[in-house]
Parts: sequence; structure tokens; C-alpha cells
Amino acid sequence: MSKTLFITGASSGIGAQTARAAVAAGWNVALFARSADKLNELAQELGDKALVQTGDATDIDDLQKAVAATADRFGGIDAAFANAGRGLSKPGTEAGDLDDIRGMIDLNVMGVILTARAVLPELRKTRGTLVLTGSAAGRRHIPGSIYGATKWFVHGYAGNLADEMREWGGRCSVVAPGMVDTAFFDDGAPDKLQPEDVANAVIHMIEAPERAAIREVFLMPQDNG
Repeated sequence: MSKTLFITGASSGIGAQTARAAVAAGWNVALFARSADKLNELAQELGDKALVQTGDATDIDDLQKAVAATADRFGGIDAAFANAGRGLSKPGTEAGDLDDIRGMIDLNVMGVILTARAVLPELRKTRGTLVLTGSAAGRRHIPGSIYGATKWFVHGYAGNLADEMREWGGRCSVVAPGMVDTAFFDDGAPDKLQPEDVANAVIHMIEAPERAAIREVFLMPQDNG
């Protein structure tokens, strides 16, 4: 019987590429994001192993409904990838727009907490794995970076969840990439990491044998940029 992966931020970039890698590895995938058009296009590519669930990762009702529909469709959830997140249009404590800052913190911090809250009851049933998208920015100090601070939260929360989940046989991991060539960067970054590099790390973590809890995978471009 195929296992099932629930992915937030699944409409593009790392999330979409992880869905492709999971289906190629034999998994079912639940694709969760706000963009119905992009999700449906990806689901057509992936076939009947993909389930589209539109919603907002900062809305617990949307997440819980999507998790319930996923468990009903596929018989359970074996892993989840809390991947939804974003940066700021203009960084800086003084220069940044306060509404933009609040929106980013809501998604990058509360969105991760709410995703965990929604999926943990299902993961407990399967002794499953939860992966959070961290960042190289959450492993070092960057002058004035509020985005980086949200990723410091993700790294700390992942460790705390890992200690909680191990009590019932679950695992929590964080994937921490450096610069990735995604829409996150307006001009692209073709010489940096590619979304499939991060996706492969996620698959490695969720398919690791039960005896192995991979707490973190830290990826950097070979040029260390």
C-alpha cells in the first residue's frame, strides 16, 4: 500500500518538486496551497496519486479540512512537509512595511505551528514524519534579517517537536537550504541549489528506516554562496 505525504506550499518551487519526487518514489501526495490553478495543473501532471486541497496555511480550519480529506482519500497520512513560507518585499526593521512583516511572520511561524497542529493526530496513528522548511538563514546571523529570525524559530521548533514526537515513535526533521533557484528570488539563481536538490533531501528524510531520525539536512550550493 502506498504511503501518503501532505505538502503545504505545494503549488510551485520546492513544494511542487517534492510532490514530483514523492510520486516518482511511489507515494500519494496531497497538494495544499492557495493557488487552485497551479495545483490543478500539477495534479494533472502527477495523475491519480495527487489530491488537490486549496486553502491558506495560516487558517487552521482550512488545514484541518484538508488533512481530513487526505486521510479519507488515501487511508492515512505517513508524512507531512510544512513548506509554505515567504520573505519580505522590502527587508529591514525600520524600512520594511509592518503589514508585510506581520504577514510573513504569520505564515513562516504560525503557518508551521498550525500545520503541525493539523497533521500530528494523523501522524501519531502512523508513527509518521514531519519535515519543516528551515533555511541557512536560520543557522547564522544576517544583519537585520527578520526573515532569518523566522527560520531560527523553525529550527528551534523542529528540535522541540522532534523530542515530543519521539515519545510516540514519530520523527520531526528540518531541511535547511541555502540559496535555491525559485520564484523567491526575482532574478532567479540558476547557479545555486535547484528545487529538486531540496526535494531529494525531503524524500531521504521521510523514507529513512524507523531506526534513523534525521533531525536536519543542511544544503548549500557548492560555491557556498
